[in-house]
Amino acid sequence: MSKFTSIAGVLVTLGMATGAHAQANLTGETTPPTEIAAQTLFGVAELAAETGLANIQIAAGQTLTNSVQNVAEGKTDIAAAPFVLPFLLSRGAGPYASIGPETGAELAGQLSVLYTYRFSVFGLSAYESANFSGWDAVEGATIYNGPPRGAALNKARAMARLAAGLEDGKGYTGLQVNWGQSVSTITEGSANAHILPMNFPDARHSQAASSGGMVVYSFPKDVFEGEAGTKFGRAPGSAAVVQPIEEDLFGPNIRVVSEDGNFRGYADIGGDVVNTSMDEELAYQLTKTFLDGLDMIKQRTPSMAKGWLGETDPAITGMCGPNPIKYHPGAVRAWQEAGYTLPECALP
Repeated sequence: MSKFTSIAGVLVTLGMATGAHAQANLTGETTPPTEIAAQTLFGVAELAAETGLANIQIAAGQTLTNSVQNVAEGKTDIAAAPFVLPFLLSRGAGPYASIGPETGAELAGQLSVLYTYRFSVFGLSAYESANFSGWDAVEGATIYNGPPRGAALNKARAMARLAAGLEDGKGYTGLQVNWGQSVSTITEGSANAHILPMNFPDARHSQAASSGGMVVYSFPKDVFEGEAGTKFGRAPGSAAVVQPIEEDLFGPNIRVVSEDGNFRGYADIGGDVVNTSMDEELAYQLTKTFLDGLDMIKQRTPSMAKGWLGETDPAITGMCGPNPIKYHPGAVRAWQEAGYTLPECALP
């Protein structure tokens, strides 16, 4: 019997297994339920419930800009964090401009990482019937590029700027709709094309493709491999992705257009973060739960296998460099006991 119960499609509570007594009641915030970040936290929470470690009440489909701040302020225990957000928070920039750099730096200093994963890879897509030719057709088009605010919208806008030199509202018309309406927004044809986060395969596009064939366009190779594209792939919370094109890479009824046999895009990378004040033993146990259950967690959905779970290389975890936050001491203990070597630059 499933331990998941949905409340208004937003809250998911993972209760204790029969006879178990949870040692902690925690709150969590994450992405829409189909995403890698959400499935990772759901998996950890289910395992934590079964062992009696904790009950975790998870709010899915959240605006992670707010979620990261909530953890830093001690309002939420654990949240998914694209690593561009702690970077911006530490500078009081972007969506945190109203906070200011001094307060932002203080808040970013309250964040610690348990484990990392890849959120998604951003790409351009359209219905076959739209006769949309790709990145060269963004100019003058209506592009669905994510929710009204947050890291996804910023990434989508940045990619249009990089690929086509266009600004939202000037070179093209951006359409912003919350994640809960994303599939209906795609299928109703409100936009000519979409710059959205995707996975291999992608649940959102697979649903939309049931209404008609779709095309996903690889990022222009010359820009991707050029100086600006390389720099973009090394930005905080970002990674350049070259994925060999295989059958149903994004899902059935979705083909990929590329200059060669590879799909190119830019990934959002991050992980689940907690407040630095979290008890070290609890952080250790939560991270150990993740590591011990890694095989099970990777099997939760088809996209999890390519989600970079259990990795420690800073090139694909987003740790170190411009990322201002480090692993929680309890998490470090769990990783090291499991036989992993964490980079020194990511240690507290």
